[in-house]
Amino acid sequence: MTAPTWSVPETEVVQRAGERIDAEHDEQDVLATIVDVEGNAYRRPGAKMLLEADGSGVGAITAGCLEDELLKAADSVRETGRPELVTYDLMEDDEDVWGLGVGCNGVIDVLLEPLDETYEPALDAFREGRDIAVLTVIEGNGDLSRGDRAYLNAESNRLEAPDGGDDWPAALAPRAADLARSGKADLVTIETDSGLLSVFIDGIAAPAELLVFGTGHDVGPVTEFAAKNDFHVTVVGFRGGVELAERFPAADDVVSTSPRDIATALELTDRTYAVVMTHNFLDDQLTVETLLASPVQYVGLMGPNERFEEMLDAFEDDGVSFDEGTFESLYTPIGLDLGGGSPYQIAHSIVAEILAVKNDREPGHLRQRTGHIHERVDTGAEGGGPPAQ
Repeated sequence: MTAPTWSVPETEVVQRAGERIDAEHDEQDVLATIVDVEGNAYRRPGAKMLLEADGSGVGAITAGCLEDELLKAADSVRETGRPELVTYDLMEDDEDVWGLGVGCNGVIDVLLEPLDETYEPALDAFREGRDIAVLTVIEGNGDLSRGDRAYLNAESNRLEAPDGGDDWPAALAPRAADLARSGKADLVTIETDSGLLSVFIDGIAAPAELLVFGTGHDVGPVTEFAAKNDFHVTVVGFRGGVELAERFPAADDVVSTSPRDIATALELTDRTYAVVMTHNFLDDQLTVETLLASPVQYVGLMGPNERFEEMLDAFEDDGVSFDEGTFESLYTPIGLDLGGGSPYQIAHSIVAEILAVKNDREPGHLRQRTGHIHERVDTGAEGGGPPAQ
């Protein structure tokens, strides 16, 4: 497994899975997903790896401790055509293969399942920018067996099974809806009339949208870093004259418009983040005015404090006023104070700040953080937790 395929964004793993289902081939690919973690681990539940039939892999569920082992384990799934739940104990002593200095000091449960057309509803939702939850049975209750699958579209809040089955407990729907919107995953165990049922709920949220306003060469590093961090990146240019798609190949989309037409040319929602770096004062002013009047979560403005003070004066001169709290979404000067000054170092600080806002984190050193590095998902359902092993 090579570094480029190991370090791809999670969105690329999902995209690749869709490409493999769409492709005409006889080989059986396998999708590996972390469903539960006890203790500490590099990745959390929901992390995926696509194990292709030719022995290659895309994505990662650890820092390299298990990926080669999973390639071998996938062979068993290919032979049986049935999903398997495998457990890797990375807390064993040094005489065990998992204790040879590569462990994460945790126990990881990984679901290995054949990648087939039953996964298409999730891929369709991802392509269309819709939030969806994938529900997979881990331990059945008589009515449902391991590997049975259902989906919940966050817009409809209704459980649907590819085979049309109606054995899925409606009690799972609220939790699935929450996870779909947050893009998080959880292993939930509930009591049903037919017995105990353990279901892995994998929330696949539509990627957050990052709008980058500007066409300077410093826009390139921002789009690259943002794309690698699972943002859907759109570069917005003004007045034409630049081949945006050619200049910014890492961007998912490019839009050419004018500062006064932003609200109609773009969809501005509470899942949108924006970076304003046109290096043109008037363009920046008009862009910021529109963004601050929208539900956009984050508006990052390039430039020193003095420049923003001038912008405030210009707003006042133009008779533009803002409600109290409007500037809570505005970050200027943009970026975290990491001390770097090169284009890529600046881009790193910008994307790091956006991630901190998106993940509701106060930036700081992990050595100063108490408790777990990764937030634990509140089960949100009575009896939530892993099945008995």
